[in-house]
Amino acid sequence: MAIVTFYEKPGCKGNLRQKTLLAAAGHTVQAKSLKTEAWTADRLLAFLGKLPVADWFNRAAPAIKAGEIVPETLGFEDALHLLLHNPLLIRRPLMEVGDERMVGFDTIAVDHWIGLKNVELPEGNIEACVHGPEGHGSCGSHAHEHEEAEHAGCGTH
Repeated sequence: MAIVTFYEKPGCKGNLRQKTLLAAAGHTVQAKSLKTEAWTADRLLAFLGKLPVADWFNRAAPAIKAGEIVPETLGFEDALHLLLHNPLLIRRPLMEVGDERMVGFDTIAVDHWIGLKNVELPEGNIEACVHGPEGHGSCGSHAHEHEEAEHAGCGTH
């Protein structure tokens, strides 16, 4: 089984579901925070570089949902600058096993990459925010209410 370095937004229930699937398949998950990792352009591009720029972004980020940031209109340099300045705009999770990296959690791709051993997969998009359109309040998690109010629309939640 693989040792997976898993870059996440701490406290994200979607990332928790993904880590749980990896662990159920027998993998060791070493979780790290996207927010506190010392990202450089080269390090980030090691994950994102093969993808189209628009696929670098977390579609659930409020600034993207509100149309304040439109990934399809961004050039390479502008997109990279935004992600380095605000890592919570990065599509997550970022996963690393040895020298191989993956962006996002497409269950078919993860299964082909490191195997999910026929673990029962939840219905729906495992990459989607589990909070729904109402935000954290819809799931009963109030741990982020102060942060959401403080950062409304800035892309940190």
